[in-house]
Amino acid sequence: MATRVIQPNSDRSLIKESGAPSDQLNLWFKVISDRSTIIGTGSPEGVYEGTQGALYMDDAGTSGNILYIKRNSDILGDITQGWILV
Repeated sequence: MATRVIQPNSDRSLIKESGAPSDQLNLWFKVISDRSTIIGTGSPEGVYEGTQGALYMDDAGTSGNILYIKRNSDILGDITQGWILV
């Protein structure tokens, strides 16, 4: 099953009367933040937490060793594990 980040429904207010973001907007921010690309140096395996489908870019990587994707949500309960080089 594919998942897609969908923008919040414009038929509903995104800001509460208090001026705070609505629950719908907060959820959207969380999804976008969870799916944003992480940039660091070296392999993310065992170092960075990520949700399944997250991307990581090695800023010191060479051709063919730059982009990783979080394939497994965790390995044996460790959420820093499960990154694969793509």
